[in-house]
Amino acid sequence: MSSVLRPAVSLIVLMTLITGVAYPLVVTGVAQVAFPEQANGSLVYDDHEKVRGSELIAQSFTGEEWFHPRPSAGAYATVASGASNLSPSNPALATRVGEDAAREKVENQGAVPLNLLTTSGSGLDPHLSPAAADYQVARIAAARNLPREAVQKMVAENTRTSLIGPPVVNVLDLNLGLDRLPSGKVAN
Repeated sequence: MSSVLRPAVSLIVLMTLITGVAYPLVVTGVAQVAFPEQANGSLVYDDHEKVRGSELIAQSFTGEEWFHPRPSAGAYATVASGASNLSPSNPALATRVGEDAAREKVENQGAVPLNLLTTSGSGLDPHLSPAAADYQVARIAAARNLPREAVQKMVAENTRTSLIGPPVVNVLDLNLGLDRLPSGKVAN
């Protein structure tokens, strides 16, 4: 019996040390050396070196003075990330989209962009299309008593394009930029 048990236990211990200890330590070490910013969560800091969020995970912003991100089925919680799984024929989806459209509606600007009404697959997408960010410029400029052109310029400066995929704007970067604008005081 020990001739069968001893090699089995030895193999379990050896594989546990290799796959559960050595391999994760090597991967973590390589990531910390080669990609330290990404390995540590792609954190975004404000001017006072305080962590304000991550470039990779959306967070909720409410109020007329902020750019609003895409809706999140999991309330922007990383543990509950995911889509709502509501089918297009589900009345609850139509109700939610209708309520979001009414809340995001800006007078004389046409239909609300789909980015502001639909959730992403993870519910944590930190990016908007430039059209969805542009749609919010008039509301934010009015709430902050800023020239519309200053907010529009900030959106243009924060628009990123990659080799593949459409251009995107990071909502957290936009909102941090709003606080750095010279007259970025919220209207009373």
